[in-house]
Amino acid sequence: MSDCVKVQIPAALRTQVGNQAAVEVPGSSVQQVLGTLADQYPDFGKRLFKTPTELNRFINVYVNDEDIRFMDNLSTALKPGDDVAIVPAIAGG
Repeated sequence: MSDCVKVQIPAALRTQVGNQAAVEVPGSSVQQVLGTLADQYPDFGKRLFKTPTELNRFINVYVNDEDIRFMDNLSTALKPGDDVAIVPAIAGG
């Protein structure tokens, strides 16, 4: 699908999306793309979102290697071919 963005799924969350390492999803913003994934894979959505408009605090999202927290967060615009990476935060110390 040429009007899609590729969403990279971390190994820890792949079981919720049929063990896929990446999925292609249409959408013009991070919110649209992740919302579509949450609708298609409800268990995955529960891991991503605290509320429909707020990511869980341990989920980081990058668009073309840029952290969306330093862009427009969930409103970050996407264009076909963009790469979205979901990265769970790692605690330790």
